[in-house]
Amino acid sequence: MVRKLSEKAIAVIGAGKMGETLIKAMLDDSLVDKSKMIATARHQARLQEIAGTYGIQTTTDNMKAVQGADIVLLCIKPQGMREVLEQLKFTLRADQLLISIVASGTTAFIEARLDNKVPVVRAMPNTPSLVGAGMTALCAGEYANDGHVKAAKVIFEHIGRVMVLDEKYFDAVTGLSASGPAFFYIIIESMAEGGVKAGLPRHVATELAAQTCLGAAKMVIETGQHPALLKDAVTTPAGCTIDGILKMEEGGIRVTLIKTIAEAAERAKELIDG
Repeated sequence: MVRKLSEKAIAVIGAGKMGETLIKAMLDDSLVDKSKMIATARHQARLQEIAGTYGIQTTTDNMKAVQGADIVLLCIKPQGMREVLEQLKFTLRADQLLISIVASGTTAFIEARLDNKVPVVRAMPNTPSLVGAGMTALCAGEYANDGHVKAAKVIFEHIGRVMVLDEKYFDAVTGLSASGPAFFYIIIESMAEGGVKAGLPRHVATELAAQTCLGAAKMVIETGQHPALLKDAVTTPAGCTIDGILKMEEGGIRVTLIKTIAEAAERAKELIDG
């Protein structure tokens, strides 16, 4: 499946922000041919927009879209998952691959609502995927093999980094990397406010804060060093950094962030019940 991915027919069920991001990435990087891609959405206006921008087929009929597909990307909201799986229950086949990015939708939940032994790969991307800097976790369902996972990995590598993990970690992944960008936006905003307080123009402070966050993240990934070691390298004796760190610790930033991720991960279990 991986070697011939460019020859596969792709159906994107739910052409929202993430669905469109995947469509754009696959077409821009010539991963698939636009003649072999079809997308669905609830509203005709949205489909006209997608068709006009990318030149692909569109329809409001999920079953029609899935029938001729080799790979189906399920990119809908958790609240609509039961309805869509009911629509596709007898349409999805064992020779297709279903890749779901639906938060909280376990592979077992999906498999239990389909009639055939459909290979399912669960993916949890995040919104920085929109700018090619995403983080996606993947796991395989009962009927998915290594080839299915590799095919999914190829797709998501076009929008950022990819990890293959055991599904037991996915609520934590959702709380950390899927919800995480929102937490970092607050941190960036707060650092920028600090820069304004110190006398910087707001647009300057915002760019400095954002690029500093980006650079720090890149240092962690590319050096492979523990964040604590990288922190120590910046923290010179009796310097201004240690004073800033003391103020952060005084405010309980570590405990707050740990509890933030734990709370978001717990909530991730409840988006879809049953």
